[in-house]
Amino acid sequence: MIETNQIVINTCLLAGRIMIENGSEMSRAEDTMKRIAMNSGVNNLKIFGTITGIIVSIPNSMDSQVEGINRRAIDLEKVSAVNTFSRRYADKDITLEEFYEKLNTLDEATPSFPFWLQVIGAALVSGPLMTAFSGNMVDLGITTLTGALGYTLFYFVNRILNIKYISEFFASIIIGIIAVFAVRWGWGHSIDDIIIGSVMPLVPGVPLTNAVRDILNGHLVSGPARGIEALLSACAIGFGIAFVFRFL
Repeated sequence: MIETNQIVINTCLLAGRIMIENGSEMSRAEDTMKRIAMNSGVNNLKIFGTITGIIVSIPNSMDSQVEGINRRAIDLEKVSAVNTFSRRYADKDITLEEFYEKLNTLDEATPSFPFWLQVIGAALVSGPLMTAFSGNMVDLGITTLTGALGYTLFYFVNRILNIKYISEFFASIIIGIIAVFAVRWGWGHSIDDIIIGSVMPLVPGVPLTNAVRDILNGHLVSGPARGIEALLSACAIGFGIAFVFRFL
């Protein structure tokens, strides 16, 4: 029984860590972990989860464990995959051991979207959203290009420094510089519209949404922490644009 409990705890912790690391709100991650435990015959699993770690224990036993969370990204495909495996386990399509192995494979071997596809996504987010917000069709092309270039710089700086806020700061500077000179040289019409559209791929929409949802669900540690994280990203973007306006 002790060995079975340990497998349940390991599976729950791995599932929860993957979900939280890749953009899931805390309530969804905890619900998935509890469902995994209930489908394994453990009806009273205790969970304390934050965005930096998860503590899981089974009452009336010596089984408990802590799992640290050292990174945070946005990959909702992995979140969906964990939920899919959980439903398959609930339907008895896979065993607990198979479930755990699939989670390990998902965590270690699942590739992210290729760089070129991410750049195309950033470009498609930038131009069309700018047009939708402002109705400005004139700057659609330059905004699409600026958004792609800004995200490209963010991607490479982040790979080197692995500090998201600094990467967003430098990407915002490039976006601001391109927007200013594009208008000065007659390639664009509105600096504000170009900047607003181009920074959209950098805006922390998912962390901000998750912060609000966590607070509403009573997670008063994770919610404010995620809110501060989103605020720091917004400040990095804003400071980058302000830096350009100050000197150009």
